[in-house]
Amino acid sequence: MKLTLKDIAEALGVSTATVSNAFSRPDQLSVELRERILSESKRLGYRGPNATARSLRSGRTGTIALVLTERLQYNFEDPVATRFLHGVSEVFDQQNINMLLLPSRAEFYQNNTVDSLADGFIIYGPPKDAAVLDRIVVKGKPTITVDFNLPDVRSLNIDNYHGARDAARHGISVTSGQVAVLALRILTYSEEVGRLTNDDTLASQYESVSRRRLDGYLSAMDEKGLSLDRQWIWNAPESRYEYGYQAAREALLCTPRPELLLCMSDRLALGAIAAAQDMGLSIPQDLKVIGFDDIATAAYQRPALTTVHQPQNEKGRQAAKMVLGLSDYSKDVLLEAKLVVRDSC
Repeated sequence: MKLTLKDIAEALGVSTATVSNAFSRPDQLSVELRERILSESKRLGYRGPNATARSLRSGRTGTIALVLTERLQYNFEDPVATRFLHGVSEVFDQQNINMLLLPSRAEFYQNNTVDSLADGFIIYGPPKDAAVLDRIVVKGKPTITVDFNLPDVRSLNIDNYHGARDAARHGISVTSGQVAVLALRILTYSEEVGRLTNDDTLASQYESVSRRRLDGYLSAMDEKGLSLDRQWIWNAPESRYEYGYQAAREALLCTPRPELLLCMSDRLALGAIAAAQDMGLSIPQDLKVIGFDDIATAAYQRPALTTVHQPQNEKGRQAAKMVLGLSDYSKDVLLEAKLVVRDSC
């Protein structure tokens, strides 16, 4: 017969609350009493109060769900995502909070209710399926969106627009040649590297950091009376070195050959530099390259990469604090992005 909390309390001659405290709130008991309860419980085969039942009574599980736009695997490969996860987990460790990683694929939830365990949600990037957003928001639990905005939901963003504008201002101040952009998921429906056309529908600024960065680039060019046709914008479906290499090689074979590449991630920029060097071009004499993110390898690349620094760890920490109510949950948060000038431009 499965033992209950009440069975153990009767066997030891103590209250059920005392037994419960021995397992979950040890500071409420003397060391001797707690050790006696745990020792006798072990002897009788009792492993402690049922966690599910306890969470149902309290309404809390001590778990926050982190909903990831990209594949789970990608988030452990991408240096920006890993630093964000590091910042979130730092706060969760301090607060004894569990992290539940969830994908944003709607089919995952068809026969799965694991998201009901969460006390709150951090949505890292816009889910590709709107049904996932609807499922989360309707729960009415504390929810934070990161890198995109959702009506009536608190958001945390990097100032992508001004960071990108400063990057483009710097780039066009040191070159007068053709500009090309290596964009990141500016087309949400494309899974291949490709050049934009006039018929392509771009992601909105509310759901895409890439659109905000593109708007920043275009604003800086407009200030100088310059324009950028879509034929000089390449889209990459993920922030990968090989995608940057492919897009840059295509761009550098065009006429006129670009003299400035504005890249929406450092991994795309590093791939672009490798492509240019393999084509016999010198950085920054023949081609200037600017990235975005300021990942660790950006400073050690030769030439060192000029880029836009975003506080990746702090973004994770802030998201965790917001969803836990450790910081002001009543307003959106916008973190500064700063241009870091190095050798590549």
